Amino acid sequence: MDLLEYQAKELFREMGIPVLPSQRIDRPKDLKGLTIPYPVVLKSQVYIGGRGRVGGVRFVENTIDAVAAAQTIFNLPIMGEYPTVLLAEAKYDVDREFYLAVVLNRSICRPVLLGSQSGGIDVQTALEQMQHVVVEEDFSPYYARRLALKMGLKGALIESVSGMLEKMYRLFVQHDLDLVEINPLGVTATGEVMALDGKITVNDDALARHPDLSALIAKSDVNQPGHLSTSPVVMEADGQVGILCNGAGLMMATMDAVSQAGGKPAVFLNIGGETQWDASPTALRDQLERGLEQMVQTKQVRVLLINLVSGLIPCDEIAAVIAKALMSRVRKPRRISELSPDALIAQATRFPQLVVRLVGRDRDLARSRLESVHVPLIDSLNEAVTQAVALANAAIRNS
Repeated sequence: MDLLEYQAKELFREMGIPVLPSQRIDRPKDLKGLTIPYPVVLKSQVYIGGRGRVGGVRFVENTIDAVAAAQTIFNLPIMGEYPTVLLAEAKYDVDREFYLAVVLNRSICRPVLLGSQSGGIDVQTALEQMQHVVVEEDFSPYYARRLALKMGLKGALIESVSGMLEKMYRLFVQHDLDLVEINPLGVTATGEVMALDGKITVNDDALARHPDLSALIAKSDVNQPGHLSTSPVVMEADGQVGILCNGAGLMMATMDAVSQAGGKPAVFLNIGGETQWDASPTALRDQLERGLEQMVQTKQVRVLLINLVSGLIPCDEIAAVIAKALMSRVRKPRRISELSPDALIAQATRFPQLVVRLVGRDRDLARSRLESVHVPLIDSLNEAVTQAVALANAAIRNS
């Protein structure tokens, strides 16, 4: 179960993690009673990342502008999700932005500290520079300092960032959390640090031990029906590439890559990352099946780029879902071995060309399964994007 940003910051404040003065906004007229001096930033409170890119974060200088901006944000869907709450927060000037997190690695059953000198919305750069430290035994400040050094920090920043990590880890342990993330951690020119945005994922099985968290979640449950859009989100009316991913960060990175390669995303659908409270192999398979069906029914999609990173489901099981979706739209049942790639596409009912990239275990089995329906498995995101854009351009020329 994810908490909204304003809820995460309530826990940050209790732990002594520095956060800015802020105020919850339930309706635009609440801004007339704002107690924070202008300028302020208004932030859409949704469970999806990447708000700033699509207009969900706005700076305002006065009450009139704030009310108008709030009305716009309340009516702005972000990956299909509308906010029911906004956060008004004091403006803060920073010199640099970092990424910090404490996450439970389920494969090794240990907490892991993550850090990058690239934070904010530049997800791909942050991942490329990400450093990690596994907490092998009982936690000590040594682990936090080790991560700060691996991040390349020097001087006073080592102390301030490692101190922040220690508080994040205490919060992580005290509340039995799966994830504590600060992105970005704002750093001023004088070296002061501030948690500008935060994300917390609660371990659903531990809620019985934490009535305070249960109360927070009960307040937001009405807004969180899996907190995902049930239909693809339209991007560009003349776009041809559909994008299906699992996770908001992966979705944003994939959309950016398609745009940078000269392609036009038509629609996208996030079927949900594996840090969701209700994530399970069965749920993710069902979401993938529904997502494929919905994307196929979107007429303007000429090419469907599927980019999935999975630890819960082996890649060959994902490939089986994709193959089943493709074969279910073949008009005349025939043995798949008798169908050539052209014949398979010709017999499919309005099925876009597929470009598939999977990251996870059993990729070789997945490759074989996809090859049986004449769909190649692409290894790198850049290669997958290049192929998707090329296929979309070819479809335009041939139409």
